[in-house]
Amino acid sequence: MLLTEQVILRLILAAVLGGFIGLEREIKKRSAGLRTHILVCVGASLIMLTSAYVFDIYKDIANVDPSRIVAGVVTGIGFLGAGAIIRGGDTVHGLTTAATLWIVAAIGIAVGCGFYLAALVTTLLVLIVLWAIRGVEVHLSKHQNK
Repeated sequence: MLLTEQVILRLILAAVLGGFIGLEREIKKRSAGLRTHILVCVGASLIMLTSAYVFDIYKDIANVDPSRIVAGVVTGIGFLGAGAIIRGGDTVHGLTTAATLWIVAAIGIAVGCGFYLAALVTTLLVLIVLWAIRGVEVHLSKHQNK
């Protein structure tokens, strides 16, 4: 059973990590920004914490599988991400934002189960992809248009 301080730490860490990615999306003025990414990450973390809590309570009483609840998060985030994707003519907008919502949920799940290293490294990798790879895409696009 987790201590109250551990639960609070995990929820706050989820808010911070989700906030970093959400801030980048907010700066880019995307449909899902700071608040949305924080809420998704904290929500996923809470669901993971709840899943572990339910498992701990009922492990000797019933056959409980904490991963089933987590699988529902992954499915549910797919619907949220679909709402961020907009198709207009030959172009599609919002795919990166949908992907960040999905990965922020995964980060929240990792934090919720105490897999801090993976959550931190994933957050850093996502930020590198959002900042650095965008420059590569712009550079390649300029060369393709010539």
